[in-house]
Amino acid sequence: MKQKMVVKVTMNGPKSRSKGLKIAVGLSGVESASLKGDDKSQIEVTGEVDPVQLTSLLRKSVGHAELVSVSAADGEKKDDEKDDKKTDLQVWPYNPPYVVYEVPSYGYAQHHEPPCSIL
Repeated sequence: MKQKMVVKVTMNGPKSRSKGLKIAVGLSGVESASLKGDDKSQIEVTGEVDPVQLTSLLRKSVGHAELVSVSAADGEKKDDEKDDKKTDLQVWPYNPPYVVYEVPSYGYAQHHEPPCSIL
């Protein structure tokens, strides 16, 4: 589910702002990230990302980070309705592969030829 989250981060200058944006965009599932607020201290991230993971990564590398809000993305409801109408799922049964192991015989080996060609 796509989420729109806002994280407030203490940023001292443009270097820490770019570092925070790089971390936010580097996570898998992020569709967009932007700076918000009067002093550009809030990062708005849209996508399928764990907000706790994003906040903890920002705390480790940039500084104090606080999760301000998490909400569903605006265009999510329209996409769900279209997907429900179009998709007709077919479920195929899963058949596990059968593995046959050959059991070695521990008796005497029967050879048709003599083991020594000199005899």
